[in-house]
Amino acid sequence: MFINATADNIQIAPAWERAPLPEIAALAEYPVALIGDAQARMGLMTADIALVTPGLRLAGTVLPIQAREGDNLAIHRALDDAQPGDVLVVNGNGETNRAVFGDILGEICVAKGIAGVVIDGATRDVDELTAMKLPVFARGITAAGPWKNGPGKIGSPIACGHVVCNPGDAIIGDTDGIVIIPRADLTAALEKTRAQEETEQKMRADIRSALR
Repeated sequence: MFINATADNIQIAPAWERAPLPEIAALAEYPVALIGDAQARMGLMTADIALVTPGLRLAGTVLPIQAREGDNLAIHRALDDAQPGDVLVVNGNGETNRAVFGDILGEICVAKGIAGVVIDGATRDVDELTAMKLPVFARGITAAGPWKNGPGKIGSPIACGHVVCNPGDAIIGDTDGIVIIPRADLTAALEKTRAQEETEQKMRADIRSALR
């Protein structure tokens, strides 16, 4: 870790399989709203989890983190083992009065190839995070910084934005919001989304034809 703290009270799950990044990239060519429609509008996080770095999108695999309210020790520890393409998905218990993420953690994320950050909690330093082009979604923004005491969990299933997020699941986010695709469902999700796109393109063509 890049901080002087002990992480003995952070529980770390055994290694897990990650969804293949090329398939995620193919799915991420489509808007989150379309992907959600193709999944019967399931797996979409609550609208309270919003993009705070305008114009940025994320796509990658879930690295789930359970943090104590207002405490980011588990996030620091998770970055030690994070892999390129991971998205930090943090259950911060919805606490918005103290940020658990900011530009220092953002610098580490960029250096390690982290694809983005999603926090059921608060962040800060949004101008700096936007400038470094790190996509960040959060429930809130506050200048108040975090504690670094723990405890926490890394790699265990969590809830974030009212959606269960398992390690290695696919996650895609854009201005409209976040969608989670279970790793085992990724291939089927891509097929369904392509079919949904064809259906909607036909609807658009029919509308244009009728209004000429």
